[in-house]
Amino acid sequence: MKVSVIVPVYKTEQYLSACMDSLLKQTYKDIQILLIDDGSPDKSGEICEEYAKKDPRVAVSYTHLTLPTT
Repeated sequence: MKVSVIVPVYKTEQYLSACMDSLLKQTYKDIQILLIDDGSPDKSGEICEEYAKKDPRVAVSYTHLTLPTT
């Protein structure tokens, strides 16, 4: 059974590599890691792309959610 892990990415440059290294070292190998970048202004997107290029279990999605202001 495939397990999907969804990782929200916004200003996570400082922690993202440690998170991804931990996920990729899991003993259960039938996983899919979905990195959802919501327009992070730091280098998180570049880090996501590096991991996606290195491992086929990693996919990156870019979205720019805008919340209504009141």
